[in-house]
Amino acid sequence: MAKKPRVVVAMSGGVDSSVAAYILKQQGYEVIGATMNVCENKKMDESFNEDSFSSLNAVKDAKKVSEILDIPHYVFDLNVPFKDKVIDYFINEYLKGKTPNPCIACNKHIKFDEFLKKALELDIEYIATGHYATLTYDRKTNRYIIRKAVDPNKDQTYFLYNLTQDQLRYILMPLGSYVKDEIREIARNIGLDIANKKDSQEICFIPQDDYKQFLKKNASSKIKPGPILNVKGEKIGQHKGLAYYTIGQRKGLGLSLGTPIYVIDFDINNNALIIGEKHELKGKGLIAENLNFIPLNKLKETMKVKAKIRYNTPEKEALVEPENESQVRVVFNKPEYAITPGQSVVFYDGDLLIGGGIISKKI
Repeated sequence: MAKKPRVVVAMSGGVDSSVAAYILKQQGYEVIGATMNVCENKKMDESFNEDSFSSLNAVKDAKKVSEILDIPHYVFDLNVPFKDKVIDYFINEYLKGKTPNPCIACNKHIKFDEFLKKALELDIEYIATGHYATLTYDRKTNRYIIRKAVDPNKDQTYFLYNLTQDQLRYILMPLGSYVKDEIREIARNIGLDIANKKDSQEICFIPQDDYKQFLKKNASSKIKPGPILNVKGEKIGQHKGLAYYTIGQRKGLGLSLGTPIYVIDFDINNNALIIGEKHELKGKGLIAENLNFIPLNKLKETMKVKAKIRYNTPEKEALVEPENESQVRVVFNKPEYAITPGQSVVFYDGDLLIGGGIISKKI
């Protein structure tokens, strides 16, 4: 009798990862559940949301699901790398006047790196997640590729552009061909209490989704007030600290100038916040770095793509071309608003995920 392929499912206690484990077991895999603990001292730290993947509730829910599915369950202690590579990164990027995406950093460094390393210690062939994306192997190019999920409202490929070929050969994503309602229905049919558990929309380590308060608590000594300048360089106010603002922000500036104004840039060297009118938020394109491409090793020539500069913004037609060995230049067909350094730009060709990088500056 052939040995069943062994897979560790990253179980957050939510419906998606729970049903992913069930589906894989039904497909004949030997399934093991594992939940990441990223809180210090292996307890629910006060800095973490109650429903985050690392809370005591998450571990409890994942263990309960594992019992129902009759699979073993482990807790992987990843609090040290999570603090170093996600929390500290989040704080330091804001201190540089950038707006980071910690979920992308977590996928790159924790879920598909540190978690994978821990899972491989259990003598497994694969790890699996509850991401909505479709992962296949292209025999023509001998590369793994990622395509968008069937459910456009749940597609999570934007967060997966950093995955490497070495990682992809170990990964299964069984939810790509399902819509969310089908996943909840499966959960109800197999008797999971978490069938209607709400999706987490917040950053797991930011209580009440208040990142400003988090920064104030963890980095207040490094955040200094400074001048607010208009595009002419004239001082028109005082900001509370550059880390508390982001490109495109309109509310909370404490100014009344008779016309809507927005944060359009940061002058880090002079600790100055630059504000302007909406049309001054436009940019023809951007420079991106920290690149990764999935269907190809590297970008060698100009490519037409659809590009997203945030997870919740529409794709826009653009040309992406090599700028130098470590950067690409992205030029949009039409000017784009609020291009934000620190965020990720992600490229698509139809439903195929091409890759992406971190926005370093607007052009």
